Amino acid sequence: MRLLDAARRARRILGKSPTYVASRAWQEGERELDRWLAPMRERSLSRGRLLAMARASSIDELWTRLRQRPYPAWTSAMDPAALDRVEPGESARIRDAACLACARTVDLLGTGPVALGRPIDWARDYRVGMGWPGGFARSIDYVNRDRPSDVKVPWEISRLQWLITAGQAYLLDADEQYAVAARDILQEWIDGNPLGYTVNWSCTMEAAMRLFTWTWLFHVFANSPSWRDEDFRAKFLACLYLHGDFTLRHIEKADVNGNHYTADLAGLVMAGHFFGDVGNAGGWQEAGWRGLQEEIEKQVFADGVDFEASAPYHRLVCELFLWPALFRKACGASLSDSYIQRLRAMARFAAAYSRRDGTSPLWGDADDARALPFGGQKLGDHRYLVSLIALAFGDNDLAAQAEGPRSELVWVVGPELAASFAPAARSPASSMAFPHGGAYVMRAGDHHVFIDCGPVGLAGRGGHGHNDALSFEAWLAGAPVIIDRGSFVYTASFEKRNEFRSTSSHNTPGIDGAEMNRFDPGNLWNLQDDAQAECTTWRAGDEQDLFAGRHQGYRRLGVDVAREISLDKQSGRLEIVDTIDGQGEHQIVVPLHLAPSVRVERSGAAIRLASAGRLFSLSASDDGWELAIEPTSISPSYGVVEPSQRLVWRRQGALPARLAITIKPDGTDISCPP
Repeated sequence: MRLLDAARRARRILGKSPTYVASRAWQEGERELDRWLAPMRERSLSRGRLLAMARASSIDELWTRLRQRPYPAWTSAMDPAALDRVEPGESARIRDAACLACARTVDLLGTGPVALGRPIDWARDYRVGMGWPGGFARSIDYVNRDRPSDVKVPWEISRLQWLITAGQAYLLDADEQYAVAARDILQEWIDGNPLGYTVNWSCTMEAAMRLFTWTWLFHVFANSPSWRDEDFRAKFLACLYLHGDFTLRHIEKADVNGNHYTADLAGLVMAGHFFGDVGNAGGWQEAGWRGLQEEIEKQVFADGVDFEASAPYHRLVCELFLWPALFRKACGASLSDSYIQRLRAMARFAAAYSRRDGTSPLWGDADDARALPFGGQKLGDHRYLVSLIALAFGDNDLAAQAEGPRSELVWVVGPELAASFAPAARSPASSMAFPHGGAYVMRAGDHHVFIDCGPVGLAGRGGHGHNDALSFEAWLAGAPVIIDRGSFVYTASFEKRNEFRSTSSHNTPGIDGAEMNRFDPGNLWNLQDDAQAECTTWRAGDEQDLFAGRHQGYRRLGVDVAREISLDKQSGRLEIVDTIDGQGEHQIVVPLHLAPSVRVERSGAAIRLASAGRLFSLSASDDGWELAIEPTSISPSYGVVEPSQRLVWRRQGALPARLAITIKPDGTDISCPP
């Protein structure tokens, strides 16, 4: 299997330009040399060499100098009462989570609460009890296609973001138990992960993401008595420096780059500004920032939508572009207007797709990734991005759209400034089109409809995008009704990975069981660019919004698919009209996936839905269509599934065909407790 995957990668590379192939071959050869050079680099970065690079007389002197450098997040003591005034109950949440972290108990990526033990097995998928052997990282088959193990579990554990609450609790209470726990866990990681020789070095992005957490932990615990041991300090700083060096040597640059390359660049800026003039750190910072300025123009459309066609990855990529900018700002370095404008646009998109209840669409892939997760809000709540960017760059228009918890804000700017960030007048939410990214948002009061009619993702290669052209999610009268199925898992199950990104898992017509964008069976992040979706009409009015779009994904079958969606802003009446045109007979399937909270009742042709204390009536044309209510599952976050149901209309016959579905709020569900 590994040879087959390597052959596929080789074919993809050989399909590129000769210049790219030559550059990639040279790069691969250099990286293969790390089989011998990485251990030598690790051994050679002795205490003496580190001090020589820093021009420091002792580790304590270097430690003090680094501690005095700026950092873009709050790392000073914090009054618990001040925190709770901004975000009630936040100090208790942090202490509870910190106790679990000190006990080495984590709950991530669908594992449920897991005791990692002592010492931690850093190469283990605790969810299924399988792991990866030690050895040169580039030789480790971390996909393990024929096993249910998921490399994201050890990677996520090794990011050490679950230690952030221990750091926060230390800043609240100055209790040394948190410092001791963090020190011991970091020491175990360093001892258990020699440079380039475990699965946690198999992906450069993982080294880059650790740079965020480790630099923050340093500034939090730098003055702790438990962190004064000179041997620990030397090993910690050496390992951190090697992370920066490794990230540059193994940077994940390709002809089209996504979040991995962005994370690498961001990590270089974080490490570069952390170390300042130590060794090659200045070069890391310059290379990282130069790359980020180029990539934000390539990866983020002018309307602010990340080109990977995923709301969760939009959030991650926004953080990856934001944190280096905040670090530069803290260090007094300049930021270009164009860079700031792209960040503002990303925040505007996040504000538009975020719903009043703090949820966001399950659009595209999701792996729960964050750069520095400080807050206690729900995983799908992205509204803090609006506040952070509005405050960082003095954007009053953005500030007027800010809402939701402020716990993220507190740990970036401190409780006093976070408390003062309360816009006097919030702008009423309005419908917005993002034509470059292909996202359309209908909004009116508690009604929110998110529609996808954009590129397939990653510049037409798929990436973290799904087969979801013309699909939509709908919250009506504040209640979840129609939802995407989410993403579930990646390499843990090729079958489930492809199922959740397939056409049939989205609220869009399917023809003859075919995919609108064809799959590459051996590549979980590739889609053919078949659909070419386009919006033909967008009208946002005071009384009604109207969207019309179409795609070409079934032209190879001789079929065209078009859809109209209209929202009555007063009543919340939502109408979906599908027109399937072409020649010959075809099987058409139109599914609507219901949110897990939705109850459905059918009486003849009448359908009634109940969700979050609201009732809805649903009706549809019956010209040759058969309706079924079927079980399904929804994945609200990585590795997690919840049972639900879906409504499916099917028709076998000659074209053209038309299906009109109407969903209308129909009062309050009196059977639902207040």
